Amino acid sequence: MKEENKNIPAVALRGMTILPGMVAHFDVSRSRSIHAVEAAMMKDQTVFLVTQKNVEKEDPELEDLYSIGIIAVIKQVIKLQNNVVRVLVEGETRARLSEMEWGEYLIAEVEPLQREEEMLPAEIQAAMIRGIQETFTRYCLMNPKHGKELARQMVEISDLEKLLDYIGNNLSVGFEEKQKILEAGTVQERYETLMIILLNEINIIQIKTEFQTKVKEKVDKNQKEYILREQMKLIREELGEDNTVSEADHYLEECEKLEADEEVKEKLEKEIERFKNVSLNSSESAVIRGYIETILELPWNKASKDNKNLEDAERILDEDHYGMEKVKERMLEFLAVRNLTKKGDSPIICLVGPPGTGKTSIAKSVARALDKKYVRISLGGVRDEAEIRGHRKTYVGAMPGRIANGLKNAGVRNPLMLLDEIDKISSDYKGDTASALLEVLDSEQNSKFRDHYVELPLDLSEVLFIATANSLQTIPRPLLDRMEIIEVSSYTENEKAHIAREHLIAKQMEKNGLQEGQLSISNHALEKLIRGYTREAGVRNLERKIGEICRKAAREIYQKNKKMVKITEISLEKLLGKEKYNFDLINETDEIGIVRGLAWTSVGGDTLQIEVNIMPGKGEFQLTGQLGDVMKESAKAGISYIRSVSEKYQIDKEFFQEWDIHIHIPEGAVPKDGPSAGITMATAMLSAITKRKVRKDVAMTGEITLRGRVLPIGGLKEKILAAKNAGIKTICVPKKNEPDVSEIAQEIKKGLEIVFVESMEQVLDVALAEEMDRGEEHDY
Repeated sequence: MKEENKNIPAVALRGMTILPGMVAHFDVSRSRSIHAVEAAMMKDQTVFLVTQKNVEKEDPELEDLYSIGIIAVIKQVIKLQNNVVRVLVEGETRARLSEMEWGEYLIAEVEPLQREEEMLPAEIQAAMIRGIQETFTRYCLMNPKHGKELARQMVEISDLEKLLDYIGNNLSVGFEEKQKILEAGTVQERYETLMIILLNEINIIQIKTEFQTKVKEKVDKNQKEYILREQMKLIREELGEDNTVSEADHYLEECEKLEADEEVKEKLEKEIERFKNVSLNSSESAVIRGYIETILELPWNKASKDNKNLEDAERILDEDHYGMEKVKERMLEFLAVRNLTKKGDSPIICLVGPPGTGKTSIAKSVARALDKKYVRISLGGVRDEAEIRGHRKTYVGAMPGRIANGLKNAGVRNPLMLLDEIDKISSDYKGDTASALLEVLDSEQNSKFRDHYVELPLDLSEVLFIATANSLQTIPRPLLDRMEIIEVSSYTENEKAHIAREHLIAKQMEKNGLQEGQLSISNHALEKLIRGYTREAGVRNLERKIGEICRKAAREIYQKNKKMVKITEISLEKLLGKEKYNFDLINETDEIGIVRGLAWTSVGGDTLQIEVNIMPGKGEFQLTGQLGDVMKESAKAGISYIRSVSEKYQIDKEFFQEWDIHIHIPEGAVPKDGPSAGITMATAMLSAITKRKVRKDVAMTGEITLRGRVLPIGGLKEKILAAKNAGIKTICVPKKNEPDVSEIAQEIKKGLEIVFVESMEQVLDVALAEEMDRGEEHDY
């Protein structure tokens, strides 16, 4: 049955909602509210309580109030100080606000809302009771303000409506949530609203608890660290080891002293600030500390003074190394330019030559001559780009690259940096090392070289780079283009003897504990040692053999109390055994089909005999002696040339269909290849076919074309040395190699007749022993 509307005094509540059955008190201070309470007390003590939407509103309008409020009975009124009245009320009936009259106090026209009777099945009511009880129990356990007493009293209530009223009245939530409960008309609506509010509150409490736990742990940890640090400080003070300046302050002092640009100092100060704010025990602290120390150790604007005395530098270079005129000359030129221009671009020099020729050791001498700091970076087998450019700081164990490390070790920005074995670098999935070196070895780019770890531009323009390599074949072309190539060729026997006398013997005597005058090696013994016991382009094995002699001499002096050991040709064989090497000397007589060729190997020059036989057959062409593709093609080009001039040399037309030709180069176990045996094979074949003898004292080198032209080759110095050692008197060399021959020392060419040839006809004129009878017919 619907009740009629009532006009009763009303109070607008701020930040509070009263529910049915709820006993609560509130304070009123606004005059309208006080007059409304007084008017209610004069009548039946009934008042309408409605909540304001906006708490800050002093005189609310109708739209500022919620539409649903509660009719309550005033139980007690207490006047407090400052014209404040405390009112105790009990909520009775929900009511809808229809109209509001503003006068001395608020009079509300309300429509009481009776609870609708719902016939819910017993099972649903039981499920609702159990669900709301379990949820509210969880809420009470998680919220210490409510305690276990509320949960225990709730379990005793078996009526669903009373249970919902009890829980609603005891919830510690805001007035907005309470208003939602008040506005829920049916039992099911109130149940759903309460469940949503309870579950939401449980989630909020859980999140709050987690945050509190984390914050507490952090605070406890920081507090513990602080206490421990204070204890350590006290212990250090007691021991007299108190470090009054912290690490960060120490770094800041070092930063101020650092000779560097503002960009570097700004970056360093930022890192020091980060270091201050990081816990000392964290892994990040160690990373930042390592970075700061690296930046502080790098020589940003710190440079050493170069030696400006050319005579002094020349003397040092001559003292340390015999020969190597080109290298010495280039270094003195560099010094002269530096003295004139006060700066001058540092050259990037690449010394190329066989092992043991002193490429690495001369870099040390150059550093000593120019008075530069010396740094050696070995590139053999390096295949990770990060080795050159450094690792990024984000990686565990990151460190600067080898170039930055080299500068750090040198301590100055203008050292001499030796890039050893630059031809041995390789690349894989981690990056191309050669490409990483392009920036380092480019004088236009290396003034702003960026190391991934340092992250600041490093100036490498004042670094004097010297690279070494055994071969240019494996160096990528772009990298090769950035370097100035200086070839370090093989030593002559005379040069080896000088090096041994001036450097190696004294070095090995000192190394093996021998005093001056305790060992003497005769000139003949040294010559035999160089020729018979070593075969190399450099002097590394020679030094080992001298060391062996020194060790045996040391034993003689120690065991037999000898004052001096003399090494002669005869005693050399006793000490080192039989000679291991001998040169292929020239043949005793002129022979048919045998020609002496000249070859270049990694240990210097060598001579090789090319033999040709012809046999009755089907015109087959056979090559043996483990020849490479280039030499096979040279042989085919040679036979094609011979067939094209067969009439000139009176060779029968049917010869190449009826006879087999076999070319053989002895020492078949050794692979042989290269473009320098073309004219040698062609001469040997023509000699065998025409039955003309080849001069025993002639050797030759050069490539042949199909038309008989002679093409230039390389390695001439080593080849001429080998020919001289073999007793050759005349050498055929391509005409286009004449400039190379002019650069070879007169000492090497002495006693040799070097004939420059442009065609096979000229070669044959020199090589064949006698003039062929033009009218003679060969009987094959």
